[in-house]
Amino acid sequence: MGNDATISVLVVDGHQTFAELLGHALAGQPDLRWVGHARTGAEALRLAAELLPNVIVMDPELSDADGIAIAELIRVRQPDSRVVILTSSEEQALVRRATTAGAAGFLSKNGALGDVLNALRTAHRGSMTVSTDILARLLRSTTPAAGPRGGGLTAREDEVLQLMASGLDARAVARRLGISVHTCRGYQKAVLAKLGAHSQLEAVAIATRRGLVRPDPR
Repeated sequence: MGNDATISVLVVDGHQTFAELLGHALAGQPDLRWVGHARTGAEALRLAAELLPNVIVMDPELSDADGIAIAELIRVRQPDSRVVILTSSEEQALVRRATTAGAAGFLSKNGALGDVLNALRTAHRGSMTVSTDILARLLRSTTPAAGPRGGGLTAREDEVLQLMASGLDARAVARRLGISVHTCRGYQKAVLAKLGAHSQLEAVAIATRRGLVRPDPR
């Protein structure tokens, strides 16, 4: 992994020119360090294991594999490596799959470079970033699950929901609440089940539409 002063970044993308341009942009940032480029899923798995990057930028459409599946596998093998999905596709199903796989961000390649760089920093801190236009479409397309306005959540589940809404992942939520990651994930599963959601992002979208999300607790 990179030292405390820099965030090491591995870029996984089949387009050489795009990867090099992103690499040059990273080189101009004092707190970010480009450590490698993988063109395929197989290369991504190998380089991720060798370089142990802090953050991995992943294109979900690789020539030899499903990038989301590769991201999920890396997260299982290397839970300290965060994955940010950067894609030209903005299909809602892809967003849901990415968040279910544990991605720390989902951004469009058509977005601003500054947004990508900030997403890498946010991912390293343990929070999630989703492009505002993608999130807006998800909010419009998500149908709230049937049930009482309160969602039947316990007080602790509600605490977890509020922290999920602020973009924190399971580890960060667990630290904030002083509980184990295993216990936190149990609460998150309960929240998703009660809201009828399949991912953290979808749960937050449903809760927002139902008026369950309060101002950022941070």
